[in-house]
Amino acid sequence: MALADRLLTLRRDVHSGEVLARGGDPEAHSILERTGFVLAARLHERYHRLPTGLDEAEEQRIATRAVARLRAVNYHVDCDEAFDTDRREPYYRPLGAQVAHLADRLREATTTDEAADVLTELTATHDGILTALGDVLVAAADFFEGLGQPSDQYTARRLRYLAEERLQIVRSDLAHIRSDLADRHTPHPGRRPCTAETGPGETEASAVCACPPPRIPTSPSSLPAAPAATGRRR
Repeated sequence: MALADRLLTLRRDVHSGEVLARGGDPEAHSILERTGFVLAARLHERYHRLPTGLDEAEEQRIATRAVARLRAVNYHVDCDEAFDTDRREPYYRPLGAQVAHLADRLREATTTDEAADVLTELTATHDGILTALGDVLVAAADFFEGLGQPSDQYTARRLRYLAEERLQIVRSDLAHIRSDLADRHTPHPGRRPCTAETGPGETEASAVCACPPPRIPTSPSSLPAAPAATGRRR
């Protein structure tokens, strides 16, 4: 990771009066957002700002807390004196990081059964992650329907569309892929478990195991086309 990714500025803009945070990597951005900042994405820049409508005392409280959280995980934050603090607030592993652990399990999977187990966490009918995500989207739609503004009704309909149409496509495709893996029961040819032993025919005296060297791609590969359907998906 580049040193610049560990550096942030958190200051009140002299022109707009807004409290802005600039710099950092995705982890730092997540900390800012969980502390109360809002992402501002422009054509040539991305930064974070505090929500509108806060009084100065609340702005100072949130900004100071962000500094404490960022410095607790070794980010260097250059900030206004009003936001500076010696406090270090622990930043706990969020739910999203726990879900991201599934990617690590897939990277380490050596058989189709292991990969199917991971995808099951996403696709399980009653308590899979995608089912839970659908419930969250519907609950958010219910929330917006009661807010009373005309645009809130549009947002509620949009959330229901995402839950019932777009998310359903992802869930259906992944469930089919998971079922295919569950039926195969085969080891991954490029991911056999390493025994840290060399075979009897090994010719390199320096070898510590018989695993082949990793393949390094020499040019970008394009996404392969899906095979032609052989029948109706059930």
